[in-house]
Amino acid sequence: MSVRAGSVEGVTTPTSPEGLPRTAGELRSSGHAPRSVKAELRANLLTALRSGRSLWPGIVGFDQTVLPQLERALIAGHDVVLLGERGQGKTRLLRSLTELLDEWTPVIEGSELGEHPLQPITPASRRRAAELGDDLPVAWRHRSERYVEKLATPDTSVGDLVGDVDPVKVAEGRSLGDPETIHFGLVPRAHRGIVTVNELPDLAERIQVALLNVMEERDIQIRGYSLRLPLDVLLVATANPEDYTNRGRIITPLKDRFGAEIRTHYPLDVDDEISLVRQEADLPAEVGDHLLEVLARFVGHLRESNAVDQRSGVSARFAIAAAETVSAAALHRSAVTGEHPAVARPVDLAAVPAVLRGKIEFEAGEEGREDELLGYLLRRSVADTARGLFAGLDLQSLARAVVDGHPVATGERVAGHDVLTALPELPVLHQVAERLGVRAGDPPGRIASAVELALESLYLAKRLGKDAEDDRSVYS
Repeated sequence: MSVRAGSVEGVTTPTSPEGLPRTAGELRSSGHAPRSVKAELRANLLTALRSGRSLWPGIVGFDQTVLPQLERALIAGHDVVLLGERGQGKTRLLRSLTELLDEWTPVIEGSELGEHPLQPITPASRRRAAELGDDLPVAWRHRSERYVEKLATPDTSVGDLVGDVDPVKVAEGRSLGDPETIHFGLVPRAHRGIVTVNELPDLAERIQVALLNVMEERDIQIRGYSLRLPLDVLLVATANPEDYTNRGRIITPLKDRFGAEIRTHYPLDVDDEISLVRQEADLPAEVGDHLLEVLARFVGHLRESNAVDQRSGVSARFAIAAAETVSAAALHRSAVTGEHPAVARPVDLAAVPAVLRGKIEFEAGEEGREDELLGYLLRRSVADTARGLFAGLDLQSLARAVVDGHPVATGERVAGHDVLTALPELPVLHQVAERLGVRAGDPPGRIASAVELALESLYLAKRLGKDAEDDRSVYS
């Protein structure tokens, strides 16, 4: 079956394949049986698990922790709240749930809530189904259209989430108690789909009460009128632990309605952090794994530091932005020196603290020490990385060569070739390059990046000096 591309509100979406039933009668004759969205998710999840198919593309570091809990919650048919600090991938994980929905699902053509042709729920759709019978027209909705997301803000209203009386329909002569006077909100319109509420505790308590009715009673109450609707939705939410547990802004009955509360976390090891950065960062210049390891360790040290407000967290976006900053510094040097290709070197790490300082919240009492703290942790990260990469390698001959009259200058305006020509031919340089996976025929910038890391490690071990000269640093 061929699939054509369509467009809805400027967003390209698939158009349903040919050959699918187009009336309720054809749908019934095909043997199609309605099922709830939670049953659909459960069945598709179990099928994927049995086949060994990858379920969560792009989700890094949750394989042994978060994902098994989420899978069990979906199999149990629970509404879910993900609890974690900013930048832990909560929203991305919830958006991945759409891959567990059927690719196409039938809806009553033109129905406001996307009702199933064999299970209409609104008075208007029931009336149409009774009048048209097997001729009730059927449309097909793609799974990407069955996911809705709302960022909770203090000004969110009941009308936004649940609905409100439509004055135009009232003016047409309908009474206020008539269900057909209602303009439905986001949750009813997500019928037979997934609703995500980001930062749930930021919703006003009266709005949370409205969600409570939807989750438990499956009805909606608008301006004193109650409309019984058997809404079929999976409600998932995100929250920050500080808001969720300490500020007390989520009502207890609503918290109790979520069947599963799952704690998310930042990547637990350096390799996961590196994989995440590689996956997400837009790097216009080459950034070697040794530099990404430095940044991953840097972020890890920040997350362990008592000087950083850990309630706010150090987002994974920090590591991503840091890698992009290092890459941009390398591309800037390439433009200035004419060196190609552009390859990042340890000297480019110096751009990270100044650019990204505003992305971190420090504890009270640390005012004025932010740059000092960031610089110290970055140097520590470089030392830790170099210690692991060069373990067992004797760098004494490199230190002796520098001390004996071969100072090495590096900086934004120093090309990799100039770094290498400052040193004599030494066997240890080849060993250093090999440790970082650099081969003899590689571009000078790539070799210089490895050599520079070795020089910086010698400086941090107090076996070399380093002096600032204008816009350059000289190892001597």
